[in-house]
Amino acid sequence: MLFKDIPGLESIKNLLIQSVTRNKVAHGMLLDGYPGSGNLALAMAFATYIFCENRTIDDACGVCGSCRKMNQLAHPDFHIIFPFAKTHDKDDRKLAEQYLPEWRKFLEYSPYQTLPQWLQFLKADNRQAGISVEEARNIIRKLVLKSYEGGYKILLIWKPELMNPSSANALLKILEEPTAKTIFLLVSDQSQRLLPTIISRVQQIWVPRFTDEEVRSYLTDTLHLTDENRIAEIVYLADGNLSEAQNLTQVQLDDRHDWFQHWMRYCYRKDLTALVTESNEFDKFAREKQKDLLEYSLRVFRDILLLKSEAKDLIRITETSRSFLINFASTLNLRYLPAIIDELSTALYHIESNVKAKIVFLDLSLTLSQLLKKD
Repeated sequence: MLFKDIPGLESIKNLLIQSVTRNKVAHGMLLDGYPGSGNLALAMAFATYIFCENRTIDDACGVCGSCRKMNQLAHPDFHIIFPFAKTHDKDDRKLAEQYLPEWRKFLEYSPYQTLPQWLQFLKADNRQAGISVEEARNIIRKLVLKSYEGGYKILLIWKPELMNPSSANALLKILEEPTAKTIFLLVSDQSQRLLPTIISRVQQIWVPRFTDEEVRSYLTDTLHLTDENRIAEIVYLADGNLSEAQNLTQVQLDDRHDWFQHWMRYCYRKDLTALVTESNEFDKFAREKQKDLLEYSLRVFRDILLLKSEAKDLIRITETSRSFLINFASTLNLRYLPAIIDELSTALYHIESNVKAKIVFLDLSLTLSQLLKKD
């Protein structure tokens, strides 16, 4: 991963490059951002730049021995920790390094993906992921050794907020007493879950969402999309999240819109038979599709709330969908929209927590049936 491969974020790239140029690299950094932001990509490009044997003023060369090793995630002085879950009951792997073949393939597709996508890639999306204390002990053993190539040793931790208390305390101890020429790169999208003492010992860098133009550039230059209408809709709906943008390229947006319209029609009519059928169908979808449909529904109701609150400029929707939104909004009472959004958020949380989807969806549908027709 090179800096030039990451769309935008020029000020952060320059900050990282200047820290190397001026020999003022912090021993610990927290690259903090939203899901689907460029924090993991930036961390990997930064590590590549530090190791590069022929770096330029704005990027790594990409062709030296160190760059080639980093491109394959095989540099001997680059260590990486990430959460994982067992793929089956007989899976006895205990360390992230044992999952490196899968991790390399996962990142070949994109460095902007999220934890649910990683677990889905592992076919372990119904299990809980975490970072164990064995992982921290293994890293301590590695970091006390000298670097193989005489330079820095870099430890990248993706999703450090998923460390259990023992592993978090072990990391804190390392951060308090770092070994010479060792750099810690923490990559998080939920930094509020980290120990405050860990955050206080690292340089925190906020990575913003991608701009609409940067998302558009990624869709056209990297994913090679050419349909302007589809690109425009994905840019609107992704809202700066490249992970979401990639997901949207894999789904039929109109199918999702049609599904929502049918569901709302059944809820509004209080058609119990149809809602039971819909719940059974919803239960058959993959977990990621279930979450995607609920997230789409949340987005629609949030847009309606903005529309009815006279905040039309904040609505991220294409003109083709605006007429539906206006018509649907006219049937709803503004007073009950926060409750509807809250019910959808709760249902999404339950789906993420592996509650039976059929029960969650039917309960949600019956509740919405009451809220949609309240005066």
